[in-house]
Amino acid sequence: MLTIYGVYRSRASRNYWMAEELGIPFQSVPVIQASRLENPLSPDAPVNTMSAEFLAVNPMGMIPAVKDGDLVLHESLAINLYLARKYGGPLSGKTVEEEGLLGMWTMWAATEVEPYSVAVVRIYDRSQENTDAGKAGIAVACRSLKRPFDVLEKHLTDKDYLLGDRFTVADLNLAEVLRYVQTEQALFDSHPNVKTWIERCQSRDAYKAMQATRGREPV
Repeated sequence: MLTIYGVYRSRASRNYWMAEELGIPFQSVPVIQASRLENPLSPDAPVNTMSAEFLAVNPMGMIPAVKDGDLVLHESLAINLYLARKYGGPLSGKTVEEEGLLGMWTMWAATEVEPYSVAVVRIYDRSQENTDAGKAGIAVACRSLKRPFDVLEKHLTDKDYLLGDRFTVADLNLAEVLRYVQTEQALFDSHPNVKTWIERCQSRDAYKAMQATRGREPV
């Protein structure tokens, strides 16, 4: 059985969503971010990213990580590509060319989008969005995201999803990266194809199931 290490309020959400999409059984091992604890090394601290038992799984001390049999994987987006390839179905690539496109869009999400979407969500996490510094940081991130949004807007002109007419792991990976910046409504309003696409992705039952569990976790 697949074991997912991490909490839903982390990048592990991508893997929980993917497991729900695939309909595969999985075990969730909650591992909280050490930064959320006053003393993560305290004997009575919950299992966290600095705990010895988790560092034995991922020496980098980052969530998520997964175990699938004897295989241990880190990096949330790569984990989803692996799960798509292993379990197949419509979320996976049907041809070598499609596999290439799934990898391309996933890497694009990681390199061209996530640095800026994460910058935005961190400002909100620190409750700095209404400070001068926070507003400036959000503005810089949104300016940096304009070109990727423009590219994605054009690509989706005649497509429901990244590869055309079906939802794939690439849509899931990119939608989760872009979720971090959905607070910036103007960015999506000015790119209606992107806005419609992400709403379509987030209307899926598996996404709703993931978010329902996420909503029950402590903030």
